Amino acid sequence: MQDLTGGLTAAAVVLPKAMAYASVAGLPVAVGLYTAFTPMAIYALLGSSRVLSVSSTTTLAILTGAELEGLAIDGGSASRAVATLVALVGIVLVLARVLKLGFVANFISIPVLTGFKAGIGLVIVLDQAPKLLGLHVPKQSFFTDALSVVRSLPETSVYTASVAAVSLCALVALKQLKPGAPAPLLSVAAAILASWALGLSASGVGTVGFIPKGLPSLTPPDLTLVRDLLPGAFGIALMSFTETIAAGRAFADQDDPPINANRELIATGAANLGGALLGAMPAGGGASQTGVARAAGANSQRASLVTSAAALATMLVLAPLLGFLPQATLASIVILYSVVLIQPAEFLSIYRVRRMEFHWSVVAAVGVLVFGTLQGIVVAIILSVVGLARQTAQPRVSVIGRKHGADVLRPVSPEHPDDETFEGLLILRPEGRLYFGNAQVVADRIATFVADRRPRVLVLDLSRVPDLEYTALEMLRDGLRRAEKAGVEFWLVGLNPEVLAVVRNAQLDKELGPGRLLFNARAAIELYNRVTGQMNRP
Repeated sequence: MQDLTGGLTAAAVVLPKAMAYASVAGLPVAVGLYTAFTPMAIYALLGSSRVLSVSSTTTLAILTGAELEGLAIDGGSASRAVATLVALVGIVLVLARVLKLGFVANFISIPVLTGFKAGIGLVIVLDQAPKLLGLHVPKQSFFTDALSVVRSLPETSVYTASVAAVSLCALVALKQLKPGAPAPLLSVAAAILASWALGLSASGVGTVGFIPKGLPSLTPPDLTLVRDLLPGAFGIALMSFTETIAAGRAFADQDDPPINANRELIATGAANLGGALLGAMPAGGGASQTGVARAAGANSQRASLVTSAAALATMLVLAPLLGFLPQATLASIVILYSVVLIQPAEFLSIYRVRRMEFHWSVVAAVGVLVFGTLQGIVVAIILSVVGLARQTAQPRVSVIGRKHGADVLRPVSPEHPDDETFEGLLILRPEGRLYFGNAQVVADRIATFVADRRPRVLVLDLSRVPDLEYTALEMLRDGLRRAEKAGVEFWLVGLNPEVLAVVRNAQLDKELGPGRLLFNARAAIELYNRVTGQMNRP
């Protein structure tokens, strides 16, 4: 019973929003119903989340619209173009599962994703603004379109703007006064009734128009469009998967099974492949609709099957009535549920914690506005990669000493001026993965320490190094040779099994010689004291 209630409650939110998202993508609103029908049901059978609701989202809608806008297609071939795009998204997701690329869900950093979604939110608001005002503004770029909207304000349709104002006020009031009420459904129902009773279309208010009654027809993809649509399909697949994983994890209870990223790839891939044949647009997990279902008591995917059945019933029975729905009401729903993508508080939180990540989030947002939504994904990925490279390119290299009066080894620092170091022995501890991006930095820092301290023995403690890439291995080999020329012995200690295997495969252990590959830094200190004690005996 809880799943039935949750599914019907979610349907009251999902179906109006799905139609609105279809309009964002420049598609007939019926496509939104198809997206709430087929992908929802397929994911319910295959997904790893108990409550995730899968249809379209604001991000996927705007990305879809941006991709289709660049194609020179007429109305007759638009459905095949959509089918091709959705099928490609599904294929990309399934191939990602075959290649075990589920880890990609964590690849875009949260600050960059915050900026990207804020940019998407601004694009959507500007895109829907002309529908609120009854304007017709040709789409170019974000800033050009914003200027065009401002210049066109004197041409605002009073009737359309009034419908938009009433719709927005009703939506906001319902959310504030009755948080549990299906505000989108009630607003849509009231707008349809008013449109029919008052004849709003005769007053110049744009309406949805004819919606075919019945099941969607089978739509084969157009193979001639694959080359044009494939780059965009990669970006849409990435965002679909990222949003699906984020929403699934956000609404998982402690008793729920963990979200399986690779299984989610299969589930969302199959959902999109099935949707491609039945007229849907790209689909993914939605946070707001999942939250509605969970709040209404849904605790299994039976709730999604109920929502899917509600979409089917709407297509079979209510489709003709939806034709009276004003476009301004749809735009109001889109804007109200898209502005939540713009999170100033999140930007402020990032700014307080890490200024550099704040800069990345702002650049990601600006990237969407300047370069476009699909290109904004590339900007977001590049920023995440640069951020990762920057964080790992400057690894810490510490001089290790011993705490005064205790057998505790720790980095030497001004906070502990009485820590003990060892005459003639220099212990250095790099931290983090050593690879081609930071090998030379580490080598330079080691060389600086050696030149300043002139030790007899240099001990490199690799206990904090989880992995050693080939370039870094060659850095160690070069360091060994330099040390030998300078008359400094070179020891390695604290190697984990993976690093030890690399050292042995490269036969670096043989180059070091016997007794220079030790268990840990304490063993190196004991050996050094023993050797120097023997050397100092009379």
